[in-house]
Amino acid sequence: MTNIDTNMTVKEIVERWPQTLEVFVANGFEQFADAGTLQRVGRFLKLGSALQSKGFAVDTYLCLLEEKIAEAQENIDITLAEDANGDDYDIDVAGLLPCPVRVPLLEAFDAFCTDYQQRSGLKTRSRFEAASVGSDWIAANISTIASAAELPDIFISAGFDTFFDPKGIGQYRQQGVFSSVEMGGVNSDFSALALEDPQHSYTIISVVPAVFMVDKMELGDLPVPRSWRDILRPEYARRVALPVGDFDLFNAILLNIYKMFGTDGVERLGRSMLSSLHPAQMVKGAGRTQVDKPLVTILPYFFTRMAGNIASVEIVWPEDGAIISPIFLLAKKERLAQIGAVAEFLAGKQVGEILAQKGLFPSLNPQVENVLPPRAPWQWLGWDYIYNHDISEQIEHLERIFTVACEDG
Repeated sequence: MTNIDTNMTVKEIVERWPQTLEVFVANGFEQFADAGTLQRVGRFLKLGSALQSKGFAVDTYLCLLEEKIAEAQENIDITLAEDANGDDYDIDVAGLLPCPVRVPLLEAFDAFCTDYQQRSGLKTRSRFEAASVGSDWIAANISTIASAAELPDIFISAGFDTFFDPKGIGQYRQQGVFSSVEMGGVNSDFSALALEDPQHSYTIISVVPAVFMVDKMELGDLPVPRSWRDILRPEYARRVALPVGDFDLFNAILLNIYKMFGTDGVERLGRSMLSSLHPAQMVKGAGRTQVDKPLVTILPYFFTRMAGNIASVEIVWPEDGAIISPIFLLAKKERLAQIGAVAEFLAGKQVGEILAQKGLFPSLNPQVENVLPPRAPWQWLGWDYIYNHDISEQIEHLERIFTVACEDG
């Protein structure tokens, strides 16, 4: 970890880690793009005070800074341990981790692997990338795999398209290559859902919920939308920001909207979209006056922390349920004797607490206390739906419908 301290000045942070300037400029501190302002103001302004003045949640902002540093300084990234291992390993683990929790998860996993090697004599190679590089990494490392033998022993990622494409990983599920991991039950926060795979191939370890951030300054006489049905109403046309760049979550939204409201719902969602922004950029504009500003932003629950105490912003957990993008874990069935302990750790309490408490990605582990509002219903696509549809083909079809609706207005 880089150990950024909130008592450090903005200038100190930028001088030590120049890549963080991009985070500051993109998330509430545009003035520091000017070198003179950074010199004059940044050398006195402490990070803690700066975040307090904007109403930003400290932990969330620190995660953004830490992640940017981890991405840029690959020479000291913990994921480079694989280079030192070369081909000298017994267990191969790979996947994509949500950006806000990637660094603490890597540290926890590295510590576990060191201890596990001492106890078992088995060496683990880990290749974890940030979810933000998802499609490119999948294309380079997973899509080109020609047989089950080339797959990692354990693979973690969100994404319906990644796991259920019959031309990709989905074909290996059909061959019975994978086995689910026992977690001792499912967290009570998900008791109303059937999240355990009835075919015992996949394990869902956590979810990424999609919620609404409503800017009440811009609403005028419009009511605060409380449900997905509300978002699709004509009065919100061209007034909604959507996380199109977050492929995993956006695909989950498309699939669930289609399941709930059919083709008409996907078309109306397309007509609702004003802009496509990174969630951090969405939060950046909250509470400010600007042209063509969205009334409603649909974003991962984690990023609502960035809204802090902005008086004009209301975070809405949809009354008909937050749409979830599951974080899946795959483990090779024939290798369970060797990899079982590693898979159980990744599905266990420590990892679950990092996901749930640092990232607001609620964990399915029954021992984890999730950070949720008092009433938090869900929208889950469902295993029956997944196994009875070609999900990859359906995503492509729905993306075309959505795109045409966006262009036609």
